[in-house]
Amino acid sequence: MFITITAGHSNTDPGAVNGSDREADIAQDMRNIVTSILRTDYGLEVKTDGEGKGNMPLREAVKLIKGSLLAVEFHTNAAAKKEATGIEALSIPKNKAACQRICAAVADATGWKLRGEGGFKPDNAGQHSRLAYAQAGGIVFEPFFISNDTDLALFKATKWGICRAIADAIAMELGAAKV
Repeated sequence: MFITITAGHSNTDPGAVNGSDREADIAQDMRNIVTSILRTDYGLEVKTDGEGKGNMPLREAVKLIKGSLLAVEFHTNAAAKKEATGIEALSIPKNKAACQRICAAVADATGWKLRGEGGFKPDNAGQHSRLAYAQAGGIVFEPFFISNDTDLALFKATKWGICRAIADAIAMELGAAKV
């Protein structure tokens, strides 16, 4: 069995932007780091939507989920209010515990607050309306607000530690042990 790790947005959609930092680039970095840790430290088989700075559009990434033990797509949140902060993962209810475990791991590593129910939000919460990735069985994970300068700076300074916390939580969710 395998897990799926993807990066939100694609080479043609930057997602949210703060200065020169683009959500698509940050999502690709998180995907690459978490995938590397899961493969190297846990020996897990991981499918991704690309490597380096490339990734598939959503319509293709969603197809990777079928047969996965767990699927996570990375995003960052954004808000008009620069002080908005917090961690959330959107999915259908069957992934609630996994969402909460991953969100709690990042909160422990950063001190960022959890949004929703311990980080979990249903995929139709707020401005969302039935996210295709979540409806296919995946988790849409938003560990911080790119629009919050302080959160963005902390992510950039500690992204390897944050990604390690995410990878460890995913492995724990699957019952995987370090190799």
